[in-house]
Amino acid sequence: MNALYLNGRVFDGDHMIDDHAVLIEGARIARVAPAGDFEGFAGEIVDCTGCTVMPGLVDCHVHLMFRGEPDPWASLEKLDVAHAVVRALEHARDTLRGGVTSIRDCGGREYQEFAVRDACNEGRFQGPTILAAGKMICMTGGHGNRMGRVADGVDEVVKAVREQVHAGSDLVKIMATGGVMTPGVDPEDAHYSAEEIAAGIAEAKRFRRRTASHAQGAEGILNATRGGVTSIEHGIFMNDECCRAMLDRGTFLVPTLAALRNILDNEDAGIPDYVMEKAKRCAAAHERSIQMFYEAGGRIALGTDAGTPFNLHGSNAAELKFMVEVGLPNIDALRAGTRNGADLMGLEDRGRIAQGAAADLLVVDGDPTVEIDAAADLNRHRRVTRAGRVVVDRAPCRDTGSGQSEST
Repeated sequence: MNALYLNGRVFDGDHMIDDHAVLIEGARIARVAPAGDFEGFAGEIVDCTGCTVMPGLVDCHVHLMFRGEPDPWASLEKLDVAHAVVRALEHARDTLRGGVTSIRDCGGREYQEFAVRDACNEGRFQGPTILAAGKMICMTGGHGNRMGRVADGVDEVVKAVREQVHAGSDLVKIMATGGVMTPGVDPEDAHYSAEEIAAGIAEAKRFRRRTASHAQGAEGILNATRGGVTSIEHGIFMNDECCRAMLDRGTFLVPTLAALRNILDNEDAGIPDYVMEKAKRCAAAHERSIQMFYEAGGRIALGTDAGTPFNLHGSNAAELKFMVEVGLPNIDALRAGTRNGADLMGLEDRGRIAQGAAADLLVVDGDPTVEIDAAADLNRHRRVTRAGRVVVDRAPCRDTGSGQSEST
């Protein structure tokens, strides 16, 4: 089915474009051109007056197996495989309906999320494009050990990477430090040695897999960055040395502000005390690290850690607002949530509006370069498509009389 998106502004993943229309043919964007070029078009016309047409959002860090309970690990342990997979399918569906058309699952349980990935990627169930890491690789007693692949020493880490590749992982995730959600570990402690993590990253690269590293403390961030990791997840206690190393190597930062925000906003809702203590200790340093990395010119991609406490699948777009609140200009938050995320994931035809790209679109009420809530607030989402298929179609956009949004 062909459709022409007309009369709105267009954010192409990099810049805002006026007086252009977007033509969809089947699952792809056929053309982006001045609106006048489409005079006489006979197919479906989507009137986007007062709206912005933008790429579907890209979330580079979610956990489909978790539901956002106060203690997600404990809750998942009570579920059998069948119910856990069905629940994860619901999470994928909710994510897509929330305007997110591509995601990275950064660690699941016994590869159960692979069934969800395959069902969504093949179009058998409604969900975003999914890349999945499989089991997180962690040291004995390390962050994620309740569900991850425990490996100690260079040889065992290499073996663990090979297991993920053999199981069908799209990327490899290695835990470089302690974390907030695991009892008895300190987020600032480096868990793997530089040699161990470099060996794991090198083995993943040998099989053409990109890598992500949960890395919160400075030493662990440095170990993973110097080892050649594709992205640092969280980066909470980054220092100047970490920042320079990441810039030199082109390493992405995936901040996941939503994770700590949702923990701190729900202190009296049953979250374990050890989680609250660590979240409070991390919050200010996390914001400073993101500001430092952005101001230095680092590459940032949106990630939410959806599935962690009260961090719900489908509410991913709120991360755009959180990034703006810590200092990113609206346009750069939007780039982080579209083009940059697609680049990190290696999805060359996602995260952008251009001829030949996948017709993954988000139409929002207003101009998110002026007010970020236009994209961050689900109530402002008017239409979501994945591969040209309409997933969400709500009330029409506001007509401001000029084709541009009102500002606040």
